[in-house]
Amino acid sequence: MATSVPRPGPANLGPNSGLDEWLEEAKQCHYLPERVMKELCEKVKEILMEESNIQPVCTPVTVCGDIHGQFYDLLELFRVAGGMPGETNLHAPKTATTVISPEDIEPPTEITNPKLRKKLRSSEGPSGGEAEEGDAEPEASTGADAAADRPVSADSGVAVPTSQSAETRFIFLGDFVDRGYFSLETFTLLMCLKAKYPDRIVLVRGNHESRQITQVYGFYEECQQKYGNASVWKACCHVFDFLVLAAIVDGEVLCVHGGLSPEIRTIDQIRVVARAQEIPHEGAFCDLVWSDPDEVETWAISPAALAGCLATRLLTNLTTSTV
Repeated sequence: MATSVPRPGPANLGPNSGLDEWLEEAKQCHYLPERVMKELCEKVKEILMEESNIQPVCTPVTVCGDIHGQFYDLLELFRVAGGMPGETNLHAPKTATTVISPEDIEPPTEITNPKLRKKLRSSEGPSGGEAEEGDAEPEASTGADAAADRPVSADSGVAVPTSQSAETRFIFLGDFVDRGYFSLETFTLLMCLKAKYPDRIVLVRGNHESRQITQVYGFYEECQQKYGNASVWKACCHVFDFLVLAAIVDGEVLCVHGGLSPEIRTIDQIRVVARAQEIPHEGAFCDLVWSDPDEVETWAISPAALAGCLATRLLTNLTTSTV
């Protein structure tokens, strides 16, 4: 059964339309009227103002990287993850879905998968020997074998999580706008979902959620073309100012857009950064959205020039000692 492809264009809303109608139009790649966009921005800003710099998230969770105005890629991300919040996934995704689970965060104290144990024994050389027939244990439903316990689509043969679309939370790691043709529609859909399902959607700020950057890389011009003025762009920039700086999954996995900072030694130092502002040109806030992990000893100047590169081992030091 063929599904209709959303066609971009202006939304067609009645005078008494509300958030549900806005969301349905946003799903069709329709940009909302100027008055509605300003109202939506205010709703989302009020929600974001209540969130902390580091927003806690429980598993299961799907973490998404840069969207950059690629509206149809955003729809595909939701499809692969089992559907948007509020949707029922009626069709199996073509790609097996991967989400962070507690098992990913807490490594097992022992290897319970007999196949893996056998493989490890054989890799030890002749002294390790093969597992004997009598040593076989019941297979545990962990890792890849867990897929065998899930229902399988007759069409694709892909294991489908039974309740994922109903439970999965989404973390979007910034850079929603710029470069792509549908930055406005992309951010509109994310804001509608945030307003409708505030506990299911976490929006982390990226370096492109900035007045200066969006005036160079396309979002400002796109708003000018679609509305004839910059008022919606300004409203969106006010939302940018209140986006969270990070998310933390089950108190263990820290998610930021860029990286860390030489000014940050503990997680609590991120919690007290003043985020309701334009991204500064230096300092901890700047580093969180601009710095990149790299193969360096500790810190180095980033090619992007606004922030630095950091050693991967610094991430380990911070997360193991301060969470």
